[in-house]
Amino acid sequence: MPKGGKKGGHKGRMRTYTSPEEIDAQMKAEKERKKNEEEEGAAVNDNQSEDKLTASGSEDSDDEASQKKKGIEGLIEIENPNRVAQKTKKVTEIELEGPRQLSRREREEIEKQKAKERYMKMHLAGKTDQAKADLARLAIIRKQREEAARKKEEERKAKEAAQAAAAAAKGLHTLSLK
Repeated sequence: MPKGGKKGGHKGRMRTYTSPEEIDAQMKAEKERKKNEEEEGAAVNDNQSEDKLTASGSEDSDDEASQKKKGIEGLIEIENPNRVAQKTKKVTEIELEGPRQLSRREREEIEKQKAKERYMKMHLAGKTDQAKADLARLAIIRKQREEAARKKEEERKAKEAAQAAAAAAKGLHTLSLK
């Protein structure tokens, strides 16, 4: 028995389409509804702006009135103590010269770079443990190379002396034969 019983699935159902006349009617109704909302909103905004002008001339209230309210906010006044109204700042109000607070990551990155620079300066001066170890290793290598060069020089001199002695002996031997 197929899943879902005898009724069958949703795939075999008859499709229904909206006629173009119905779509046009829906579009006209939507336009009329929007037009009515705009007229009501404009009337409410005019009343609110007149009240605000007569009350206090503070800038904050003017900013809120100038912002277009979304959805049903224009119809219903909501007092939410947690909602903070975003204030737009003018370019002249922005302080570029003032000290800017760095984020934790930025601060850590700067500290890391400064520590690295300090370490490199100390390393070049030979004050770090690693620099001392490197200098000691270099001194050992220099001694080994000097010893190797001295041995090589001694071997070369010994070889030359042996060749000279051999040549002298050969020279005497050739002289005695004559």
